[in-house]
Amino acid sequence: MPDRVIPLRPASLDRKGTDAPICRLTGVSLERGGRRLLDRIDMTIPQGRISVLLGPNGAGKSLTLRLIAGLETPSEGTVALAPGLGTDDVGLVLQRPVFLRRSVHANLAHALAIAGIARRERLGRIAELLVRADLAHAAAQPARALSGGEQQRLAIVRALALGPRLLLLDEPTSSLDPRATRAVETLIREIHAEGTTILLVTHDVAQARRLAERVIFLADGQVCESGPAKTFFEKPRSRAAAAYLEGRLPARPGNASDP
Repeated sequence: MPDRVIPLRPASLDRKGTDAPICRLTGVSLERGGRRLLDRIDMTIPQGRISVLLGPNGAGKSLTLRLIAGLETPSEGTVALAPGLGTDDVGLVLQRPVFLRRSVHANLAHALAIAGIARRERLGRIAELLVRADLAHAAAQPARALSGGEQQRLAIVRALALGPRLLLLDEPTSSLDPRATRAVETLIREIHAEGTTILLVTHDVAQARRLAERVIFLADGQVCESGPAKTFFEKPRSRAAAAYLEGRLPARPGNASDP
């Protein structure tokens, strides 16, 4: 039987140091068809930071984002946000975002309408978001006709239009060239500088080094290691993380450490 399951409802979380948690997963498992995809995950997302989820394919990174976003319910364990926060405070950008069969402008207008922004305020807000994404020149173009990098920037500012406190990004630059990747990373840094907490999934270790303040490393559905990015990259404590950074894929995840 599941433990007390709290899919993104306000919860009382302990405050430790200056990194008060905006989200905490406790003993979270997820099973499908008798297969355990996530196994008793304990994870804390500190408020105001850029945290990066690293790990090999099939580790459970995208599933973890879906749990935090409330799109999946854990088989056991709890997913909880900080007091006063709910699902409306969480934004999710998928690896392959889906757009309306409308213009860039219309996609943003739709997001703002969902957010409850008054019609008279939407034009100004859309203009701001277009500038933020460097897409003012493409406002009238169909969103699906944009380049990959432009689509990712549009997806990010569309999520930003809803005013999230926590923004979840699933491989936002996975198929982009270096120039488009830099543009997306610049946008991520700007959003973070304005106070949005970010949890980013990536396979790109170099990108993680550039962006991460904290790293959570998953393998085989388990958290093997988490902590400050500098410590993780300079001296990983788990066998699985060390092997991953060396380009090897271990058979077992190794010892977990530092929840």
